Amino acid sequence: MTSLWNRRSAVVMAALVGMTGCAGVGDAGASATARTRVSVPAPASPAPGSSTPAAPSPAPASSASATPSSVTPSSVPVSPAPGDGPTPSPSGPPPFSAKIEKVSRDDVRHSWRPGCPVPLSGLRKITMTYWGFDDQAHTGTLVVNKKVAEDVASVFGKLYEMRYPIRRMEPVDVYKGSDYDSIDADNTSAFNCRNATGSGSWSNHAYGLAVDLNPRENPYVYADGSNAHRNADAFVDRPLKKPGVINSGDRVVRAFGQIGWGWGGSWSGAKDYQHFSVNGR
Repeated sequence: MTSLWNRRSAVVMAALVGMTGCAGVGDAGASATARTRVSVPAPASPAPGSSTPAAPSPAPASSASATPSSVTPSSVPVSPAPGDGPTPSPSGPPPFSAKIEKVSRDDVRHSWRPGCPVPLSGLRKITMTYWGFDDQAHTGTLVVNKKVAEDVASVFGKLYEMRYPIRRMEPVDVYKGSDYDSIDADNTSAFNCRNATGSGSWSNHAYGLAVDLNPRENPYVYADGSNAHRNADAFVDRPLKKPGVINSGDRVVRAFGQIGWGWGGSWSGAKDYQHFSVNGR
């Protein structure tokens, strides 16, 4: 009887020991895991109340000697502190600028003379930015009537913003007052005390109330289809899609229209595609 009891007690004790052993192994595993996590130094202790990132999985025994440099950094980008480095400046062309000044006698030695329909005091010089055929910003000068100087500058500001290319922009005095030479050089100009083409009357240019824009790309075309400048032969027909060309109703025509100016390309008979004026003539 005693022997049977002893055998049963031994079985029960063995079972209890087995159960206790499984629990011990589990606790020991948890402790080992905890030690592995702690042994990897964190870059910084989290602030009170902040969420603690999930701990990495236990490293295998062979990586127990891993150094802090082997820890994968956080995937959250860190914003640089103020003063860490220079802030890149935006690149691109300069903004449009225009300066309006009085005109001196030396400015218009060849293009103005006593007897012209506008006095010297009635002229202004606009020094302003324009966009070139080389896709670069340049500075040019137009001489116009003082009454329209601000309006003209505003139009050229719009042309610059739309990146409409202009070959060059110089007072006609650079060409000693020669309208032909200025046009042949594809020069954008305004004031010149001269008669209208084919007329004995003053041109709007003589009042500083007209602008000729890219005259090579926008030639004066006679009623028979001819023009006076051989370098403009490829630009006679309209509509024409080429840089610097002006077509009916396009952005350039609309920009001048916003200040009330008309376009010579809308004339019947001869067409003056380069020409914009205060009264459309």
